[in-house]
Amino acid sequence: MEEQENKAGQSAGSSRRALLHEILFESGTPRGRWTDIVLFILIVASVVAVMLESIDTVRYRHQDLLIGLEWMFTIAFTVEYVLRLYSARYPGKYARSFFGVIDLIAVIPTYLSLLLPGAQALIVIRILRLMRVFRVLKLVQYSRAGIHLLFLLQESWKRVWVFVLALALLVTTIGAVVYLIEGPENGFTDIPLSMYWAVVTLTTVGYGDISPQTPLGKFFAALVMIIGYAIIVMSISIAGRHIKRTIPCVRCKETKLEKGAAYCKHCGHKFHQH
Repeated sequence: MEEQENKAGQSAGSSRRALLHEILFESGTPRGRWTDIVLFILIVASVVAVMLESIDTVRYRHQDLLIGLEWMFTIAFTVEYVLRLYSARYPGKYARSFFGVIDLIAVIPTYLSLLLPGAQALIVIRILRLMRVFRVLKLVQYSRAGIHLLFLLQESWKRVWVFVLALALLVTTIGAVVYLIEGPENGFTDIPLSMYWAVVTLTTVGYGDISPQTPLGKFFAALVMIIGYAIIVMSISIAGRHIKRTIPCVRCKETKLEKGAAYCKHCGHKFHQH
């Protein structure tokens, strides 16, 4: 009789874990989709609360409300994390995974605030909760695009390094030239600072914290801006030429794949992993 009760208890536990796994990990099911929606709302709301807390006037006026909301979100995410550990087929693998670590880090600052004064100010860490949105949304339609990007990087890393080295040489040359043209009297006190100006100008950011004052320096700056736009256009053009319509398999580099396929027909690699 006792053995039957133990089996019944184990069966009930397995059923609970299976149900929780469906709710928390299987976004393709109706329950999983509803869970993703609720988690999405909680994650965005918690990030908004952290942003509001960083505003002095809001924090002083609504401190108690913000603290209450923070504890509510923390408890909710803690319960979710524990349930994920309980229902995961491989709890250790989930705990060590990227999003498992993010889930844990996102709740730690609130608990640390009870032990360490000032730990509540770890806003940057709590903002990491927003990264969980990518898992909740399950952007399957972009996963093949990510595989394609990884393939392109693997195929083009040598060209990328040559481009980076050429860009570094260009920045050094431009920095040295503008240092000679303008000099310390116009704010270009050294070559590293001049190289910083070259990067800002080449990327067309233009902070304006340092700028040429002489006519020759301004003319040279205009040339650098044009070169920066030319580099951007050239980079996009080169990248576009190497993009193939077929998305390759990361494992075997097979490119002749059927559109929308979940597995590589050559090596069996699974594309969409949840």
